[in-house]
Amino acid sequence: MEKTYYNPADLSKFGSITEWQPELGRKFFDYYGEVFKDGALTEREKSLIALAVAHAVQCPYCIDAYSTDCLQKGADEAQMMEALHVAAAIKGGAALVHGVQMMNKVKEVSM
Repeated sequence: MEKTYYNPADLSKFGSITEWQPELGRKFFDYYGEVFKDGALTEREKSLIALAVAHAVQCPYCIDAYSTDCLQKGADEAQMMEALHVAAAIKGGAALVHGVQMMNKVKEVSM
């Protein structure tokens, strides 16, 4: 097994977060389950969004889980990669737009 900082086996332990706070854990999982049901968006669309967000927040557990989930819900590799590129574009844009803050500060300090 490849050694990583994150232990892939921990993903299957996610449900155990309820051990130390059962009520809040249950509420979270109830909410989580409701969020991913078909609604205005399909379960497949929500899974693609989750995959993109997983990359944006850099959660290896979520990337593993939603890569599998997307495939199970009928997404193909091109759709998954396109979702990743959307996340990369938004994350990159967010970093760049904060450059305006830097520019404002430099102008303030330089004057």
